[in-house]
Amino acid sequence: MADERIQTFIKGLDETMEGGIPKGHVVLLTGMPGSMKSSVGWNIIYQNAKNKSIKGIYITLEQERDSLMEQMDRLGMSLTDMENMLSVVDIGYLRLNAESMDYGDSWSSVFRMYVENMKESQGYDILVIDSLAALEVLSDVKSKRAELFHLFGWLRELGVTTFIITEASSSQDIVRDEDFLADGVIHLDLRREGDSVNLYLCVNKMRKTNHKRTYTPLIFDANGFEIISD
Repeated sequence: MADERIQTFIKGLDETMEGGIPKGHVVLLTGMPGSMKSSVGWNIIYQNAKNKSIKGIYITLEQERDSLMEQMDRLGMSLTDMENMLSVVDIGYLRLNAESMDYGDSWSSVFRMYVENMKESQGYDILVIDSLAALEVLSDVKSKRAELFHLFGWLRELGVTTFIITEASSSQDIVRDEDFLADGVIHLDLRREGDSVNLYLCVNKMRKTNHKRTYTPLIFDANGFEIISD
């Protein structure tokens, strides 16, 4: 029996990955600032909720919830009328308003508590974490590779498909610990072409999947995200 797949709902992309991303994978959405990583992550959980009735949760550790939701409203992916299928947790807001709450230095435990409790209470199947760098600061990481190994293992044990937003290095020759440990890496690249800066997408890695490793123009319009193939 073929592996169950989670669609990205980026037109033209799922067809190049045997129908989508294998369910249960931990996938990095990586790119430079401004490469629409958060928008792609939200698009995945929003479209799966809307079209497949698959519940999702978006955990933001940097951008404020209201700012994030305003951004998605402008892209035509409003949380309104989808709140029974999607949840947004603003860990940064919780930290700022937790003076009376005795969490001490255990914010990584609070993060995990929210993820596990909402999995139990809401039964979501797709999780977006924004971002890995903020989570590392939150967790006061000492040994990055060892702690990421345990984090990714814990996420797989939850039985959800996870997308983690990460910042790409300006040098593509640098391979990071998270690139080795993740099941998939989707890279969003900004390229200056004439007077414009255009967005490209490449699936650099996807376990249990045959896929191309070519950079393809990625556009967003009223119909959503789409890769433009030759």
